[in-house]
Amino acid sequence: MSKMSLVFVGDSEEKELGRQKAPGMCPYCEGKVTAMDVESNFRCCFLPVCYKIKRKYICTSCSKQLVLNSD
Repeated sequence: MSKMSLVFVGDSEEKELGRQKAPGMCPYCEGKVTAMDVESNFRCCFLPVCYKIKRKYICTSCSKQLVLNSD
């Protein structure tokens, strides 16, 4: 019987594109919220596989990453 093993060689990289003020306040400390645009690249065996631009919301006072819930 032979065993099969899998080795994953991948890398993820994020680069900040810009920041701007966002409306609202942090639910934890009531600080100001900043919207940050982030470009993320995922590479598998040094070949680019996935390219995304995301918007992250971060509190400027407590530095927590906030999640936007839409009902």
